[in-house]
Amino acid sequence: MLKTTNGKPDLKRALWQVLPAVALTFWGAVAHSQTKENQAVKNIVLVHGGFVDGSGWQGVYDILTKRGYHVTVVQNPTITLEDDVAVTKRAIDAQDGPVILVGHSYGGVVISSAGDDPKVAGLVYIAAFAADTGDSVLSLIKTAPADAPAPPILPPQDGFLFLDRQKFAASFAADVKPEIANFMANSQVPWGLAAASAGSISAAWKTKPSWYLLTTEDHMIAPELQRFMSKRAGSKVVEIKGSHAIYVSHPEAVASIIEHAATSSAAREEAEAVTTLK
Repeated sequence: MLKTTNGKPDLKRALWQVLPAVALTFWGAVAHSQTKENQAVKNIVLVHGGFVDGSGWQGVYDILTKRGYHVTVVQNPTITLEDDVAVTKRAIDAQDGPVILVGHSYGGVVISSAGDDPKVAGLVYIAAFAADTGDSVLSLIKTAPADAPAPPILPPQDGFLFLDRQKFAASFAADVKPEIANFMANSQVPWGLAAASAGSISAAWKTKPSWYLLTTEDHMIAPELQRFMSKRAGSKVVEIKGSHAIYVSHPEAVASIIEHAATSSAAREEAEAVTTLK
């Protein structure tokens, strides 16, 4: 009840009684907003695919580190899926907080399998195999449209796969500088048939938010197959005109979708859950 002065309500006194509570509510809201903003995920883990190593991520790495992110590039041996998942999980465990886990090509199977780690706040697929449990690269490729370009994978050599060097640029890196594409073709990492044919251990996108950068000029993973996988995963999709090696040819676009994932409300909610678990 308001106190009165000369029989009338003392509005001035009432206002000063109310203002502290209003101020606390306002600054509490501001502090909460700032806390939410500070919870944007800062740890990024990048996982490469088959035939290549982690050095192709350098352009993306440089952009994200300059923007204040802590970026780790996983060097998977790509001999068996089990080993690649283990290497990736060790990289996740080494982080000091929530992680955005990023995979290119076969790296999508790896992050689908490793992404159920509690520290993972979100998944980003870069022209990647967003695998369901039991899906392998080789089984998914078989579901591509019949008229889609076939990846020029050579017959296995001692249990390892290679791309035809003469066809590497056109199929894998058509929009990469010729000298770089030629180097990639001649520095291929042997990809274990066991890794390419192994079914995904899990499908982390079923429980974690995901994003997908779809490459419309991809001759390794047909765009139609990318659309199917990204839709099935419920990913937020960005389409870009580019080759399978989009992370090399357009690192800015790749960094942008990763940053969008890191700052999204969905990733922040996952990050809050990680913080609660500590």
